[in-house]
Amino acid sequence: MTAGAGNDKVLWVTGAGSGMGAAAARQAARTGWRVALSGRRVEALEEVARTITDDGGQALVLPLDVTDPEQIATVHDALVAEWGAIDGLVLSAGLNNPRRTWADQQLDDFAAIVDTNLIAVARVIDAALPQLRDSAGVVVIISSYAGWQFNPGAGVAYSASKSALSAVAVSLNKQEARHGIRACHFCPGDVATDFLQQRPVVPDAQAQQVMLTADDIGRAVGFVLDAPPYVRVDELVISPVSQV
Repeated sequence: MTAGAGNDKVLWVTGAGSGMGAAAARQAARTGWRVALSGRRVEALEEVARTITDDGGQALVLPLDVTDPEQIATVHDALVAEWGAIDGLVLSAGLNNPRRTWADQQLDDFAAIVDTNLIAVARVIDAALPQLRDSAGVVVIISSYAGWQFNPGAGVAYSASKSALSAVAVSLNKQEARHGIRACHFCPGDVATDFLQQRPVVPDAQAQQVMLTADDIGRAVGFVLDAPPYVRVDELVISPVSQV
């Protein structure tokens, strides 16, 4: 769905149906981005789109399972056909599992986590690169505090996949700077979102009160997206004071 009028800049957000992805999409729309919302839950995407359009922004709902290469190609083509460009990416789709140690993890789960957190990121970036080169675009890769500093509680697969995203961002910055592309390895600490449900022990309400909020992340992502084109935020770590 599309609505409203605004800036010509186009942002594609994955994992946009909830949490950090939804907050980043709403924040970007407030500063004039037209926002394409991708994720697996259509109703959740439509609700985020409604909040954007009700606030005068423009939103396009493009359901997507980021682990499906054919869906990525189809959604990419639909987005370019509708809005003609891609000026930015926020890659927020993520996965973890309560089984997080070598003693209890299953390799099928390991592969699914790496596929969602790492390989899908590379696939979406690869699909969007022609447009990003044309627009000197910006890429925000939502990684994790565990991708910046090792955290044994984050899990073997999750830590490996998120740490690798740093190399993805660096490679973009080293190889695509001649096209003006800027990539940020964005590493949030504890955030009170539904993603906490994937922990072995879900933090209680008191613990969540001292965590970051999704809106905190949205504002920080907005800072990266709206930086002048000569400014590159290579890596951004944001964490609550309670982070240990």
